[in-house]
Formats: sequence, structure tokens, C-alpha cells
Amino acid sequence: MLHHVELWVPDLERAVTSWGWLLERLGWEPYQNWAAGRSWRRGETYVVLEQSPALTDTRHDRMRPGLNHLAFHVRSRAELDALVAEAPGHGWTLLFPDRHPYAGGAEHYAGYLEDGDGFEVELVAGAG
Repeated sequence: MLHHVELWVPDLERAVTSWGWLLERLGWEPYQNWAAGRSWRRGETYVVLEQSPALTDTRHDRMRPGLNHLAFHVRSRAELDALVAEAPGHGWTLLFPDRHPYAGGAEHYAGYLEDGDGFEVELVAGAG
């Protein structure tokens, strides 16, 4: 099982606006809170956002070596559709809108979102 994922972000408050909303909508609970970071937990796994002073760039580039995206389960297609509709109000942009919700293939109902710092999430709908 995954222990945690830590994302270094250039603007903590902007990241909290987008990631906090998404993680809480997906059932994650606020876990830790300090001056330079926040985290959310689900079970034993947690996601950390940190604005580190050691950061060397101002935008994440998912096309470079490193993290491309994080993928999360969503209970249903209806829940995924609602998340995608609400996402722009929380700093997310729909990727591949011309192929949504089948950008991952005809049998893969998903939404691909990018936040203002270039991080991508894939929301994968369960059956139903």
C-alpha cells in the first residue's frame, strides 16, 4: 500500500484551493497543517502539499521525467461528471475536452484535470 505522496507546489494557498477541494470531495480528510504545507488522509495513505524553500521552478511539467499524474477512483459516472463540472470553479481545467470522458479509450470513463501549477489528476469512474 502507498504510504504518502508529497507534491512541492509554488503557491500553497492556490494548491490548497484546488487540491483541498478535490481530495475532500473524494473522501480524503484534512490531516496535517503547518505554515508551509497541508495534508489529507484516506486510510493509511496521505497526500502532502508543500511550498518548500528548496523549490527550483514555478510550474510542474508533467512531460518531463518525474510524476506525470495521480489517478483516483470515483464511485460512479454521475459523481465523475459532477466533479468535472465543478472543477473549473476550484482551479482545475479539463484536459482533452474533445475526447472527454473517453480520452483514455472507449472502455475507460474518466476525467483528466490539470491545476494552475501543471499537476494532472485522472479521475476514473467505477461502474454505474
